[in-house]
Amino acid sequence: MCWWESPLPRWSDATVTSLAPARNLVFTFYPPVEIVVMQEQTELLSPPFDSISSIRFSPFNSTHLLASSWDATVRFYDVNANEQKAKFDQRAAVLSCCFQDASHAFSGGLDTYIRGLELETEQTFHLGNHDDSISSIHYATEINSLVSGSWDRTLKFWDPKSKSSQATSSHTLPERIYHMDLVGHTLVVAMASRLFQIWDVRNMQSPVSQRESSLKYMTRAVACMSDQKGYATASVEGRIAVEYVDPSPEIQDKKYAFKCHRQSIDDVDHVWAVNALAFHPLYNTFASAGSDGMVSIWDHESKKRLRQFPKYHSPVSSISFSHDGTKLAAAICDVWDEGDEASKQAKRPSIFIRALGDEVKPKSMTGK
Repeated sequence: MCWWESPLPRWSDATVTSLAPARNLVFTFYPPVEIVVMQEQTELLSPPFDSISSIRFSPFNSTHLLASSWDATVRFYDVNANEQKAKFDQRAAVLSCCFQDASHAFSGGLDTYIRGLELETEQTFHLGNHDDSISSIHYATEINSLVSGSWDRTLKFWDPKSKSSQATSSHTLPERIYHMDLVGHTLVVAMASRLFQIWDVRNMQSPVSQRESSLKYMTRAVACMSDQKGYATASVEGRIAVEYVDPSPEIQDKKYAFKCHRQSIDDVDHVWAVNALAFHPLYNTFASAGSDGMVSIWDHESKKRLRQFPKYHSPVSSISFSHDGTKLAAAICDVWDEGDEASKQAKRPSIFIRALGDEVKPKSMTGK
């Protein structure tokens, strides 16, 4: 009997669907899932008062973390000291934040402004703006530019040293920008209408590729592989798709999608949105976080779930690996999935920092 024909074992299951049209395979695997007891985990003091839109570890220091929030603040933490080192008050909800270097960061949100943040002095400065809310920002180290995406359907590049408040380049996209991720020179942009564009930030004359999402429902998250060969995307309907940049048929045959963040309760299938994805910087495994309050670690090469951590008190809105891969930050807060009345009863947001070990290594490295 082949493994995909074996009867349901005692483990929880995950269904994987190949997206390659030439092969059109549908199969189910049943990986062992180890629930890890909450050890080596710290809850940060002084969390935001409203839902957390984004958390980002510094790419230079594994103890420094930024958190942007709907309470119109960006907070800068030293996670080892469990200390809020700075807080930046803004005029409206902040949807995204990122580091430039050890002492500078940026933010953007509903007020349409991109602000530079001086982490040591708590001073801010105006870098530029869009015509509508800014949904995502990333700093492109390879070209020393800030990249911003907006609901105004533009992708803009900024020189942080410029005093002109004008973008160095602006690119009109076919739809509103909801999410972006940038690793090295590879930028993946997720838009409304389930559209995606892949760019090489070193050459912005035209996108490398434009695609429609493999998933049927609205995109909730996107994350680039650490080796820049592909990316993962997630939807509100509890599914993740693993995609590859190389357009050749033999590479595109490798892409697939699977169900996750679901649970059968009294024979009823409950489905939660997948709110966040993040690839491990060293091992290229990835984490998913959902409105079910769960965080799972996946090996996309072997198509197996490696770990599932215990459930948090509320949905997980954002996650981030430290640059050395030793920590995983998780933002826990209400994400309005249950409507306004449920939001009024929601607990105050939390940020947890988890120390990591072999649970994030792929099967090929652990031999398990």
